[in-house]
Amino acid sequence: MFDPATTALWRAALDEVCEDVSRFESGTRAHVASRILEGDTSPDGLKRMGREALHDAPTMWR
Repeated sequence: MFDPATTALWRAALDEVCEDVSRFESGTRAHVASRILEGDTSPDGLKRMGREALHDAPTMWR
């Protein structure tokens, strides 16, 4: 279980990176989320990881 502050940080990064991705595109959002979870805990680092994941997401997910 993760602490609420870390969870909120991850969610904020995911929401910002995926602001133009439909909530119904769950595959893309899951791909980005999994990469964010691998990143560091700085807000800028999480967003960078998320943007890279979004850029690298398979085209069938977009």
